[in-house]
Amino acid sequence: MNTIADIRKEYMLETLNEKDVESNAIQQFDKWWQEAIASSIDEVNAMTLATASPVGKPSARIVLLKGFDENGFVFFTNYESHKGKELAINPNACVVFFWKELERQIRVEGTIEKVNDAESDEYFFSRPAGSQVGAWASPQSTIIPGREIIEANVQKYTLEFQQQPLQRPGHWGGYRLKPQLVEFWQGRQSRLHDRLQYTLQENNTWKIERLAP
Repeated sequence: MNTIADIRKEYMLETLNEKDVESNAIQQFDKWWQEAIASSIDEVNAMTLATASPVGKPSARIVLLKGFDENGFVFFTNYESHKGKELAINPNACVVFFWKELERQIRVEGTIEKVNDAESDEYFFSRPAGSQVGAWASPQSTIIPGREIIEANVQKYTLEFQQQPLQRPGHWGGYRLKPQLVEFWQGRQSRLHDRLQYTLQENNTWKIERLAP
């Protein structure tokens, strides 16, 4: 291997055929999710979240999936972060899972909405104590002069919550991506990958189409 262009891998583990998949995109996701869990993939719930500004300038980062069902895919974050500010103005978003051990990728496009307070509270209070304090201590995505700002905030809130009950900060909570399009990608030899795209129809059924690799 002499150059970046020389880096390549042949995908040969599986195939993806229309006759073998579920008719419902969420059920098909769950099928692959269970196989990913069984494969002991490290941080299997890591997903790339892509958002965009009102003028279409994109940004992306890794977040962690914390739940999914027929209503969508849930993650939690600071509402005042860069992604939170973009989502408040432009709720269109996309997430991508890449499970290299299975040579699989899943792309989900849709719109974002906040989960209700009860759901945010339930997850917040299930987190480790340090993570709970961290949600208060970090003004996420803002410019700070140094790490000592965060460390001082951690000390401040740790002491404060020794004296009074810990609350979930109002600027922190969950989002749900409501899927409108889901693409399942299975790596194949010679870059001739299998790609099946599910598009949500007005009657809440899914239309399945094959995409060229």
